[in-house]
Amino acid sequence: QVQLVESGGGLVQPGGSLRLSCAAPGSIFSINAMGWYRQAPGKQRELVAEVTNRGTTTYTDSVKGRFIISRDSAKNTVYLRMNSLKPEDTAVYYCRVVLNTAYWGRGTQVTVSS
Repeated sequence: QVQLVESGGGLVQPGGSLRLSCAAPGSIFSINAMGWYRQAPGKQRELVAEVTNRGTTTYTDSVKGRFIISRDSAKNTVYLRMNSLKPEDTAVYYCRVVLNTAYWGRGTQVTVSS
């Protein structure tokens, strides 16, 4: 079992910024991809952004130009910088790490509200 440590969620006003972090154990090698998904109440979990071991990034259309995903391979950590946050970004954000299979974090709440 791979334990992922997520941090950085919280309450922010519309237009504000947050940065999420997710760290995988340092003993892990050969991470294929790291990313973030989110699930809003009553909706399915969806991909927000992902970065592969080759540095290829993928974003869902609704966050392009506002969110930036980055990865520190030496620390097995992935970050999600979220700018210009909107109320519709409110959700539980889950970290996902892909080795030979996918592992999920427990989630961190992001609430965008005035």
